[in-house]
Amino acid sequence: MASLIDELIDTLDKENTEYEALLELSTQKTGIIVKDDIEGLNEMMAREQVHLDRITNLEKKRIETINDIAIVLNMDVNTLTVKGIAELLVNQKDEYDRLTIVHDKLKKTLDKFSTVNEINKGLVKDALDMIEFNINYINGFRQVPETANYTKNAYNQDQMGIATFDAKN
Repeated sequence: MASLIDELIDTLDKENTEYEALLELSTQKTGIIVKDDIEGLNEMMAREQVHLDRITNLEKKRIETINDIAIVLNMDVNTLTVKGIAELLVNQKDEYDRLTIVHDKLKKTLDKFSTVNEINKGLVKDALDMIEFNINYINGFRQVPETANYTKNAYNQDQMGIATFDAKN
């Protein structure tokens, strides 16, 4: 059982390291989004993908380890959590402390990561809203006044002679 706890602690610690790297990249990504640097954003996403692949593998390992611990403890794997495992180790001070420390550290990193991602999400949304506004603004110049003349095929002739369909009627 002790080796399974060590494996779980090691896996959680490695996950935290990967999430800290992602947090750093996400913080850098904020500046890239503000600058509207599409090429830099693509490069950043490629760098993030490396860490996401590692996290996926670590998550699989963490789930397998928790499954093994559940089997040893004869507990339901669906209700067993890292916090629950730590509570079972309260009499084993060293393992309890190590597990709760790495769990709390990972939780704090994930909270920070989530906050930065929410900021980035808002910035991207604002940028997309601005792009949509600009498109609508530019398209507004192409529209002909309401008193426009229609051809017999219900097309509106704009000032440049390009026929566009008027969906209002």
